[in-house]
Amino acid sequence: MSAGRYWLVIAGFVFVTCSLLRGVFAEETPAAMRIISVYRIDLGDFNLGDFRFITVLKGTEYQIRGEGHFSLLGGLIYNWRGVTSSSGKLTNLGPEPVAYALSFVDGGESAQLRMAFDGGAVTQVSMLPKRQVKTHAIPVTKEQLAGVLDPLTAVFLRARSDDSDGDSKVCDQTIPVFDGDWRFDLVLSTKRRVKLQKQTPTGYSGYAVICGVKFIPIAGYRPDDPDIKLMSQSNAIEVWLVSLPGTGMYAPYRIVLPTDAGSVSATSTSFQVRKR
Repeated sequence: MSAGRYWLVIAGFVFVTCSLLRGVFAEETPAAMRIISVYRIDLGDFNLGDFRFITVLKGTEYQIRGEGHFSLLGGLIYNWRGVTSSSGKLTNLGPEPVAYALSFVDGGESAQLRMAFDGGAVTQVSMLPKRQVKTHAIPVTKEQLAGVLDPLTAVFLRARSDDSDGDSKVCDQTIPVFDGDWRFDLVLSTKRRVKLQKQTPTGYSGYAVICGVKFIPIAGYRPDDPDIKLMSQSNAIEVWLVSLPGTGMYAPYRIVLPTDAGSVSATSTSFQVRKR
């Protein structure tokens, strides 16, 4: 799997907020809320860098922006830099994205992805440079692009509960995702609950619920793609969700993904919630 694909999946695994209770999202946020989260990215024992996200909720509208830079040996072996964003509105059925974007530079290559949504369905996808047509790929149908989320919305604006002590119900969900190429579902199930201790002044202290994640490919991929086989056959994908105080929201604390070079993880080093 390309590095760009992994960061897209992370930035959006974690990069969902659909209510467990109907009607919660229909209530407007009385004041603008700004959530700043920073994640440390590791490949096995090697630290690659950080990803910083800013989520802004105002009324029934939301905006998410993330920036990351990853490298090995000062960029001599590996160097990736990217920016991703998503915007949309919060409804009584959950988040409804309007636009999604991803721009990245991977070594000497760069790419830009743009997606537009209307009424919960993908209406436009543009990629520069244009991708080559994939032979033998399962085509994505119009019906499969209805009711889907972009990667960022799928992780940061999906899990919600008023129980701040690691509510296992936040794992009880299936998340439909389209990343501009693959159409897939993320099926979450509860593994266990753990107590976390604050590691930094702005770090998190409290309970986390660990969700096992099954990657279910639906379309846009070749059946013989080794990356698809690795992701879909793995039982090692996890997302640790924690409650953000005063928000009713659960956000990713840690994400673990398998790769052919070892496990990639994204672990929170800082959560800040600001109201204005």
